[in-house]
Amino acid sequence: MDMRGVVASLAALAALSAGAAAAGTGPPAARLPAVRGGIARGIARRTEAAGAVLASSRGTGVPRVTCTAPAAYRAIAARLSAGVERALRGRAGHQAVTVRDPVTGISCQADDGRRFDSASIVKAVILAALLRWHQEAGTPLSPWERGEATLMITRSDNDAATGLWDWVGMSRLRRFLSLAAMNETELGADGYWGLTRATAHDEMLLLGLLARPNPVLSAASRSYELGLMARVITGQRWGTPAGAPRGVTVHVKNGWLPDGTGWHVNSIGAFTGKGVDYAIAVLTDDNPSERYGIDTIQDVARVVHRELHAARAGVRARLAASLARSGAAQPSPSAQPSPWAVVPALPAPRAPWAVVPALAAPPGP
Repeated sequence: MDMRGVVASLAALAALSAGAAAAGTGPPAARLPAVRGGIARGIARRTEAAGAVLASSRGTGVPRVTCTAPAAYRAIAARLSAGVERALRGRAGHQAVTVRDPVTGISCQADDGRRFDSASIVKAVILAALLRWHQEAGTPLSPWERGEATLMITRSDNDAATGLWDWVGMSRLRRFLSLAAMNETELGADGYWGLTRATAHDEMLLLGLLARPNPVLSAASRSYELGLMARVITGQRWGTPAGAPRGVTVHVKNGWLPDGTGWHVNSIGAFTGKGVDYAIAVLTDDNPSERYGIDTIQDVARVVHRELHAARAGVRARLAASLARSGAAQPSPSAQPSPWAVVPALPAPRAPWAVVPALAAPPGP
């Protein structure tokens, strides 16, 4: 059985175990993530060596990195292109990268239409589709939904993801993807959400919907999801956050999954704060190990954070020079955020729908 078959078997085993736990014939529900995790780690150990051989034996051309920017930032965009290409040079497997910084207008793409198994980054789509459903219905998340969403995003809990995937349903998931124009994303068949096929292009569309006002997700929905992504546990805050400047709020969701060719390791991140509003998506596959994929992503992320930090310094310098030429007083450190602060650091999510009756909790979980 190939690794996709094993992943499918794991999902079926988890579902059976959940039913057994509910009937009092299996492990307690609280132990299910640990049971699944132990099985997955065992499979990973058995397949990592074979994956390493396969991944290291295949050709690994560096994807062409194209960064564009307005005239004032073209030098930084050129450095960013070269830096990301250096970070990817010689790395096994395949990689795709997208970067968007609306503050400076810098944008980067590298193989952004290539499809990768999503692993757990699809959990951000599941939550967004759930929130869109409640917007349309004019109803709040139920206590069960809030609990499962918190586990799914902050701890990447697979049982919570399966429960919400089934609860939202394929028709609502497809509707959200259509509204989001995420036309390159293919949802996993037969309930196997981790085998959703994603592109860096579509992941950047999702991050844009979360970070900036739009007609698909309301301000309350965006704040709720980004708030959970900002509370991801320490052990899962790797990937695109690597090298993020101090004072920036990090919103991240990662995914990792082994199969017969190696490891799929993905990371999407939105970075907000005063004068800060940018996003990074890096998708990889055929990695010799999980750690190898993480290192690849973090090498890319450090380049991006460094160059965009330099670009923001340029924004501040140009504003200061403009104010000096006009004779206007420069803003004091205690002044309100500057006009370019498109998305301020977001507070922890609140329950804005408290006065609206909740949907009934679904049967099962």
